[in-house]
Amino acid sequence: MRAIPAASAALLGVGALVMTAPAAQAHGDTSAFRAGVLPAVIAAGGQVTLRATGCEQSVTVSSAVFDTLTVPRGRTTARVRVDRDAEPGAVHKVSFYCGTFWQSVDLTVAGGRPVAADRPRRGVHAGEGGSRAGLNLKEIGLGAALVVASLGTAYHLSRQRADEDGGGT
Repeated sequence: MRAIPAASAALLGVGALVMTAPAAQAHGDTSAFRAGVLPAVIAAGGQVTLRATGCEQSVTVSSAVFDTLTVPRGRTTARVRVDRDAEPGAVHKVSFYCGTFWQSVDLTVAGGRPVAADRPRRGVHAGEGGSRAGLNLKEIGLGAALVVASLGTAYHLSRQRADEDGGGT
């Protein structure tokens, strides 16, 4: 009799694994290629490090503030100098191309007046959440009763099975 619950648990585990495999595969396809610029804010004429990982071929990098360059296959970084006449305070896109995949990263030229980031000035209004919601004693009592009832039923059924198997007194 103990083989049936074990087989059921194994089948449920395999079913869950099979159902999540396509989502994991789809996520893995797009997350392998990553690109970045360090530092993200640089003065005109300064050097930045371009980083591209997860690409099995050479990566082409282009932007309006430096000449297009190629990160050779097998390497992950390259250094480039930002144009000396780049406009202070401007934000430029740096595009990384790995075959059919591409990513863009922002590069800000330091100086001038600061560029405002796209961040909310106050917190996001997302509801009260569980900590501030009103206490409804009726709902709390009903939830507690359901928990006690399910625990009591589980205890009763486990004692009943022990008696049937000859394990009880």
